[in-house]
Amino acid sequence: MIPRPWHPDDGGALLTVAEMGRADALAVATGVPSLALMEAAGFAVAREIRRRWSPRRVAVLCGPGNNGGDGFVVARHLRNAGWPVSVHLLGDRSALKGDAAVNAARWTGPIGPLDLGALDGAALVVDALFGAGLTRAVEGVAGSVLSALVAHHGSPPVVAVDVPSGLDGDSGEVWGTAVPAALTVTFFRPKPGHVLGAGRALCGDLVVADIGIPASVLDDIRPAAHLNGPHLWRLPRPGLRDHKYTRGHAVVFGGATMTGAGRLAARAARRLGAGLLTVAATASALPLYAQDAPGVLCRAIECPDDVETLLEDARLNALLLGPGAGRGPHTAARALSVLATGRPTVLDADALTSFAEDPGALFDAVTGPVILTPHEGEFAAIFPDLIEGNRLHRVRQAARRAGAVVLLKGPETVVAAPDGSAVVSTNGPPSLATAGSGDVLAGAILGLLAQGVPGREAAAAAAWLHGAGARRGPPGLIAEDLPEAMAQAAAALPG
Repeated sequence: MIPRPWHPDDGGALLTVAEMGRADALAVATGVPSLALMEAAGFAVAREIRRRWSPRRVAVLCGPGNNGGDGFVVARHLRNAGWPVSVHLLGDRSALKGDAAVNAARWTGPIGPLDLGALDGAALVVDALFGAGLTRAVEGVAGSVLSALVAHHGSPPVVAVDVPSGLDGDSGEVWGTAVPAALTVTFFRPKPGHVLGAGRALCGDLVVADIGIPASVLDDIRPAAHLNGPHLWRLPRPGLRDHKYTRGHAVVFGGATMTGAGRLAARAARRLGAGLLTVAATASALPLYAQDAPGVLCRAIECPDDVETLLEDARLNALLLGPGAGRGPHTAARALSVLATGRPTVLDADALTSFAEDPGALFDAVTGPVILTPHEGEFAAIFPDLIEGNRLHRVRQAARRAGAVVLLKGPETVVAAPDGSAVVSTNGPPSLATAGSGDVLAGAILGLLAQGVPGREAAAAAAWLHGAGARRGPPGLIAEDLPEAMAQAAAALPG
């Protein structure tokens, strides 16, 4: 299986604020006037407004920079379409520069000051105050206006230009105050802040508008972050000459008491295509695994020597440890034995927290393709200094430190590789908040690894299928529903 490259021209790139600045500059260097970019941006916002609302009184709130310049363009196009529009500027008009000053001059209507009175009688508000590059809390009159809009609870609805003012475009964190938008229109490519943290909810409906920046500029930028989706990877499909051995032999190290976790993982690995699967567990627990699924092979392991003997079989080409394993030195020692094989390995749950006292021992043992799949609590156990701040940045740092692919589970699941490449999955519904769903995800990654999918792609594909499967699942979704639903989502993808 040849993975699709995470190439910058796939349409799913997430551009940082700095990268978007470079995209603008590169577009201008190719001959696209910056004034034309601003005109296209403002026109796109006005177009999306007209698509969603009938004519009504609009208050356009303009900031002192290019975001405000976009606002002047929005105001002009709406007024030309017959909408009643008022414009309210933060600061003095004479202080505007460049393209923003040009578009302020093109607006022939009155320009009022930005104050609380700007909202009086407005049935729609266009937030063109501050763009994605804001680096400090919104204060003063702008802060008061934003706070008033927050207090109005979406009445009138707000349309944000690029990002809701106060939202950090790189992290999705809020600088002081940010207003929830009914619609956010951004340009060329989305930013991480649109899909991470508070940004995902604050942006409302997100529209990414084409404003004339050629996609070729991404060849120079080469963004390292993408929205997760099938455009980034291909799933393995069995060929006419394939058989169970060519599709890989996965191993789940099952727990002795919490057997449900290993059973869920095993089912997911098989549903995602592993040709064979062995559950290795204590003899007393094996009947539970065997009775659960007749197609599962079972192997008794009672001591470290049994594990070493099992791993002598080179046909066992993908390994999973952690679900239901139990936290402690026993699990840590087993993890080190598994990692010593250099084979593709998924470490989850207790296999991570068992190294809370010495995370370095885990990282030093990574020699082959390894995927770590923590939730926030498990992440904090082994990366205690990376628990706050930009989620994308934190996972990238963790992957570099561990020398492994790190998948941080959550409302926005982030997958990062040691080279800094990363994807953000946003298709996971709230119904995934059910016991055992993480075990299914770990098993799905295992099943793809067994078939030769590289670790980064296996983690990304499994994360996306996890969300897609949950959306296909029945009402009252439980983890037991997920393996089949994920297989259905996989089968619906083009080959």
